[in-house]
Amino acid sequence: MLYGRYDLLDDLFAYKVRPASNHLPGKFETGTQNHEGIAGVLGAVEYLDWFGTTFGADLADAFGGRYAGRRLQLKQGMAALQRSEAEISQALLDVLSETPGLTLYGLKDAGRLSERVPTYSFRLKGKQPHAVAEKLGERGIYVWDGNYYALNVTTDLGIEGDGGMVRVGPVHYNTVEEVQRFAEALWQIARS
Repeated sequence: MLYGRYDLLDDLFAYKVRPASNHLPGKFETGTQNHEGIAGVLGAVEYLDWFGTTFGADLADAFGGRYAGRRLQLKQGMAALQRSEAEISQALLDVLSETPGLTLYGLKDAGRLSERVPTYSFRLKGKQPHAVAEKLGERGIYVWDGNYYALNVTTDLGIEGDGGMVRVGPVHYNTVEEVQRFAEALWQIARS
């Protein structure tokens, strides 16, 4: 648990190891603290702070002076991540929509990109998803294939027995140029 209101946490029953304290904050310890997780959270906050300062400084006014210091930088960081992912998502949606023989699964409405992350699942007509993933991998492009633990979805779509789907998921540090490189490789595979 990272955070909770003191009075609510104090009233909660804690499933814990017997030697742990019955009082906050120790009452929720289930053994040795997760030091790696704690360091990871700190690293994530510092990265988001840096991202907001580096790529989101122009977004400060969007928050109407409601935040300052690190809180503002974190807000800028999240907004900059969203802006970056929207750009990459639009570029990827354009590529996938224009690829011949491609069936795209999931939310496809460009006006609703804010409701999704830039991870897309697709199939190429006449191509096994695993073979498509291997061919992209040979070109240095990492994608996944299969059902991604969404067995009910691929079963209901009628594609589970045929290899599922290919999934591509760029993130904020990918570039539109990398999406274009993916497009060129995908179009070559689609035409082969």
